[in-house]
Amino acid sequence: MSSTTVRRLGKRCLSLALVGLIGCGGISLARAEGPALRADMIQALQSMQSQLEAGDDAAVASRAADSASRLEGGNAADRWARALFLQLAASANAHQGNKSLAADQLAEARRIDDVPDARRLSWLHQEARLRLSAGQTRQGADLLTQWVERSGGDDASRWLLVQARASLEEWSAAANSLDRLRASGTEGWSQSQRQLASTVYQQAGRFDDALTLLGDDASSPDVWRRAAGLAQQAGDDGRAAAIWESGWRRGVLTSDDDLVRLARLHIAGGTPARAAEHLENWLDSGRLDSSSTNLRLIAQAWTAARDHENALSAWQTLAEKSGRAEDWQQLAELAYGWGEWQTTRDALSRLREAGGEISGRDWLLQGFASLQLGDREAARNAFQQARAAGVEQAQQWLDSLGSA
Repeated sequence: MSSTTVRRLGKRCLSLALVGLIGCGGISLARAEGPALRADMIQALQSMQSQLEAGDDAAVASRAADSASRLEGGNAADRWARALFLQLAASANAHQGNKSLAADQLAEARRIDDVPDARRLSWLHQEARLRLSAGQTRQGADLLTQWVERSGGDDASRWLLVQARASLEEWSAAANSLDRLRASGTEGWSQSQRQLASTVYQQAGRFDDALTLLGDDASSPDVWRRAAGLAQQAGDDGRAAAIWESGWRRGVLTSDDDLVRLARLHIAGGTPARAAEHLENWLDSGRLDSSSTNLRLIAQAWTAARDHENALSAWQTLAEKSGRAEDWQQLAELAYGWGEWQTTRDALSRLREAGGEISGRDWLLQGFASLQLGDREAARNAFQQARAAGVEQAQQWLDSLGSA
């Protein structure tokens, strides 16, 4: 599941989960929580709640807001009544779809002195969900995090928080919320929840956690390929190779292309010797054919591993099969760099036989290799060819050999 898909899924889930999130207000119960209210206040609150239950949202939104405004700066009872009027106004506005305004009114109610802690916490929860529903995802997620931390939260709210953080691409925070959800068990999770959770963990770089959530999808090659691809996107080729290796060992990633991809991932991920060993085993068993492409990959893997003996042997095998001058050239360059003088000279000889273009540098290499092997005459001839090709350094070597 791509991060774009996760963001879309998160927003859709948030929208569905937040429908009807704030009710008629529970004014009768709320009155008992705070300071005692005057009879006229109680009557006004009850009247507006009845209107709200009857669906007269616009009237309640206006009346409740006006009442709250008139009570600003009063005594403790007035402040508590003002908070309850703001709750009614928020409920009415939420029913009309004015969720941002409703959230603002709950935020104002929460800030009023003398509001009981339990009611303040409840309004924090409602405000958070309203912010999310209004598209104010970051603010809503931050508020919902506060509510979860203070109240202990519940699974439904934690899933909302995961979806919100995922839509913001805040993968580490989303993963932290998932950790608490997993602590209570994953048996009841839907397949879409598992996919979301796996993607969140992948994006957070926690691939082991992601793989444990694959469930039945563990038999799907696309799941393993996606996981490895995400690791590569994160710049962790080594982890991508480990994921692909696990998929191969489980018998999921078994096509020829999958095997070659595994080898390339090991090379990129810093374990080229393992790539070479895999490839040689697959060629020996007939699982892969001994094509020039596969032989070249083996040679490249041993070269990356700086295994001189195996690398030179692999390039020799490849060059003999392909007959390409470029492969003999590569063998000669590597052998020269690693001080394998006989191999250097032999490879350059085969390069000429293959019709490759011999450069002044090639003659210089052959001259130096011949000199190291004690063949001064061959060295002199090679340095003369290098001089004729315009290599200035060749004259110094000729002078050292006592030649004009």
